[in-house]
Amino acid sequence: MTLPAPCWIARIALSDMRNYAAAAFTLGPGPVVVTGDNGIGKTNLLEAVSLLAPGRGLRGASYGDMARLGGPGSWSVAATLETAGGAVMMGTGTIAAAPERRLVRVNGTSAPLSALAEWLSILWLTPAMDRLFADTASARRRFLDRLVLALLPGHGGEVTRYEAAMRARNRLLVGESAPDPLWLNGLEHAMATHGIAVARARQTTVAALGAALDAAPPGPFARAVIAVDGWQPDPVCTSADAVAGLADALARSRTADAASGRAATGPHRSDLAVHHAAKGVAAALSSTGEQKALLIGIVLAHAGLVAARTGRAPLLLFDEVAAHLDTHRRGALFERLLATGAQAWLTGTDAALFDALDTTATRLVLASS
Repeated sequence: MTLPAPCWIARIALSDMRNYAAAAFTLGPGPVVVTGDNGIGKTNLLEAVSLLAPGRGLRGASYGDMARLGGPGSWSVAATLETAGGAVMMGTGTIAAAPERRLVRVNGTSAPLSALAEWLSILWLTPAMDRLFADTASARRRFLDRLVLALLPGHGGEVTRYEAAMRARNRLLVGESAPDPLWLNGLEHAMATHGIAVARARQTTVAALGAALDAAPPGPFARAVIAVDGWQPDPVCTSADAVAGLADALARSRTADAASGRAATGPHRSDLAVHHAAKGVAAALSSTGEQKALLIGIVLAHAGLVAARTGRAPLLLFDEVAAHLDTHRRGALFERLLATGAQAWLTGTDAALFDALDTTATRLVLASS
């Protein structure tokens, strides 16, 4: 089996982030096992890794909340990324004067946040995601958009521009008794243009991931059947027709949207529908263990899809996953992770849970200073 081109973190350094005043770790290309007592900073380290991609990381926290208590009010994460083309230096963080403004540098040069996605794809599973399928539609959309972003780096920018235009339109409709129709037309055209790009990217990703799930080898992780649910454009329409159709729908719903304070139409009304293939029931109706197995199966299949489509394996962050799997499922997870060629980060309090991993694993044992 040919593994994808290497893409892994060789070194990562944290400064004044969460409970870390200053810390640095040197890593190998294989799995990274992080163990230590509860509250020692395992999840904080994974959060730092997740910030090497666009977005607010695996906790979705505000940037100001990431700064160390008692610190200078700023934080930073710097990493050396090994790629097929050589080493890439990446860094991100904030300054005390603007705690919610995130800065990015790539190879010593300032870069937009979106530039991170050009170098690295990161997927994660955390205990908070165990009930994702029973959570809100917005939580599932965020999860779906992370999957899309790993395949299509420009997707994050489209989502950002769509949401900015939508917020501006909502403010105009609610705050003005007679809003300027030309201004509304411009905002609705922007919503339609970026919204259709967002929706089409989601449709494309779900179709490809669905095929990958169907082709995945049988194993102990339940197979998911996935689809985009709720609002979406007709897949047979041209992009131009879809944009025109959404813009027209938005224009016709101005009165209703002004009354409700939100847009009733658009990709912010979409959802990710997931079913347990063997049982034929919605994932939300499955047991907690089955939901976790479905989620692991989706992430593993997506990791293989990303590697096949982009030629590089994504980074995978699994926080406290092994402790909730039996020996058979743990072994299957480790086997699948090694097969992806990805640098997979796994945390836990019990180092013995990871004994089945081979000697390629980097083992970090965190302890209080």
